[in-house]
Amino acid sequence: MFELMQQGGLLMIPILLCSIMAMAIICERFWTLRKNKILPPKMVSQVWKLAKSHKVDVKVLKHLKESSPLGTILAAGLMNRDLGREVMKESIAESGRQVTHKLERYLNTLGTIANITPLLGLLGTVVGMIKVFAAIVSHGVGDPAVLAGGISEALITTATGLTVAIPCVVFHRYFDGLVDAYVLNMEEESLKLIAVIHGAREEL
Repeated sequence: MFELMQQGGLLMIPILLCSIMAMAIICERFWTLRKNKILPPKMVSQVWKLAKSHKVDVKVLKHLKESSPLGTILAAGLMNRDLGREVMKESIAESGRQVTHKLERYLNTLGTIANITPLLGLLGTVVGMIKVFAAIVSHGVGDPAVLAGGISEALITTATGLTVAIPCVVFHRYFDGLVDAYVLNMEEESLKLIAVIHGAREEL
């Protein structure tokens, strides 16, 4: 592995750093974006029972807000439940935008890594070819060993850049779709709570 790094040249260093950062982001997002953590089951029905029995106080709202992203959104709605349906809906929508931003944390970084690592590999290719042409000018084309170093550097950096970029693109799209699905589910659950509190729906 170390020998491969040496053959690839200096541009292997930023590519390797990008791969480490990407791996850390992917592991962190898998841990953070667990469904049970984002959308705890039966939370809306539990919240409705608390609201119906008039047990929603500051302590309950604080616990709900800190429990999960869905809990944060529901807590925002419950704090404004006495101000009317539209105010409650607007507060939920505002909280939802903030929650969505948090769920998308590091995804821009992962997307940037997916974009720049092929470019770093391409830059390595250009640098390697420059070395090849410089060797041709200095020594001619009679000795293949003189050209091998530049060609090897060009191929290794390109392959490494693509090897890092392809999984980054896959996981970026996966997490992006996962966040969109979570946001849609949280919106549906929030609308259920609004409906039952303001009498537009039967109990959950």
